[in-house]
Amino acid sequence: MSAPVDLKAEQRATLSSPRRPYGLLARLLFLGMDLVYGRKRTLKKFTVLEVIARVPYQAWEHVAYIAMTHTYAQPGFARRVFEFVKESRAQQDNEQWHLLILEELLHKDGVKESFFLYRLAPQIAAFAYYHVSWLLYAINPSHSYALNADFEDHAEHEYMEFVRDHPELESRPFKSEFEKDYGRFASLADLFRNIGLDERHHKLESLARIDAPRFS
Repeated sequence: MSAPVDLKAEQRATLSSPRRPYGLLARLLFLGMDLVYGRKRTLKKFTVLEVIARVPYQAWEHVAYIAMTHTYAQPGFARRVFEFVKESRAQQDNEQWHLLILEELLHKDGVKESFFLYRLAPQIAAFAYYHVSWLLYAINPSHSYALNADFEDHAEHEYMEFVRDHPELESRPFKSEFEKDYGRFASLADLFRNIGLDERHHKLESLARIDAPRFS
């Protein structure tokens, strides 16, 4: 059994570390989000982040499935591709739990969301981001991994800074229909720290793949 994670220590580690030197595409994406949704960190803005966060893993999964259809004569490579697909699916599912929990919190708080800004626009952005991730991967996987690392690093810092800026979250308990699926936490502060830590793990997984062979 693994030792429990000290989420406050993980938050301090994030806050004391610099952000990645983001590439042009990532900087344009973050600038666009700030222009449309404002610079302030809010749960509504985080839902937009999570809608977009899923799509690189979907794009990689799609490319991998195409590759698997041409590897029947190479069982070793086919197995490696299949393991890659499983990893991408797990990362995508993790981001989906984040989104479901955030939507649940907004619903409980009675927060109203604009259909265009928080339903339609994020799907349009995700559609574009999917194709960018897919194209970058087809050209050179390291470019797609680096873009995802930028995105996940941004998300990691945003969540940890959100907790820092809202000390009242320490006293708000976390109750959710998704506790059995995602985890139980003493407070909303710990929930958001854990989501930030998830984003760090996704970032590190992408960074580890940059110089690795395709589908490894």
